Amino acid sequence: MSIKKKFSMGVMSAALGLTLIGGGTYAYFSSTVVTNNTFAAGTLDLSVEPTAIVNVENLQPGDSIIRDFELQNNGTLDIERVTLDTDYRVIDVNGDNTEDFGEHIQVEFLYNADNLDEVIYETTLAELKDMTLDAVNEHIFYPAFGEKGLPVGSSNDLVVKFNFVDNSADQNQFQGDSLQLEWTFIAHQVPGSDK
Repeated sequence: MSIKKKFSMGVMSAALGLTLIGGGTYAYFSSTVVTNNTFAAGTLDLSVEPTAIVNVENLQPGDSIIRDFELQNNGTLDIERVTLDTDYRVIDVNGDNTEDFGEHIQVEFLYNADNLDEVIYETTLAELKDMTLDAVNEHIFYPAFGEKGLPVGSSNDLVVKFNFVDNSADQNQFQGDSLQLEWTFIAHQVPGSDK
C-alpha cells in the first residue's frame, strides 16, 4: 500500500471516529414542556350612590340638611381605606364677601341615619378643604369602616349633616350666594401579599 493510500485511510478513519464521537454526544433522553402563564391585574372600583349628594336652594342661617350616600366596592380588590378630597367654589353674587362662606357651613359625619346624635367627626367645609387625606381617613372613614376597610362586593352607608351656622351676627354678605362643593373619594388598595 502506498503512502498516499495509508495517509488517506488514516484521515478517513479519523474523520469517521470524530463523526461517531460527535454524534454520540447527542444520544440521550430528553423531555420538553411549555407552560402558559398569565399575570392579570385586579381592579379598584369605588362607586358612590347617589353621585349628587347635596343640591339645596334657599338656605338661611340655622338650616340643616341631612344626606346619606353609599360607598360601594365594585372592583376585584379589597379597599383598605378611603380618603376624601374637598374643594369648593363660592359664587359671591354681590361681591361683598369679607368671609369665606365655607367657614359658615358645618359638616357632621354621622354613624347612621337612625342615630343622628352619634357624630363621627365635626368640622367646617373650610377646615375640611385644608385637611390632609390621611387626616380625613383617620377622623371619618376609619371610625366608620374600621380595620376591615371596604372588601370586594361590600358597601357602607355614610350620613352627613350640613348646617348653615347661625352665628348670631350679621351674615347678610351671603344672601344670594352659592357654594359649589366637590368631593373626590379616593380608594386605596390593601397591601400586596404572596399569591
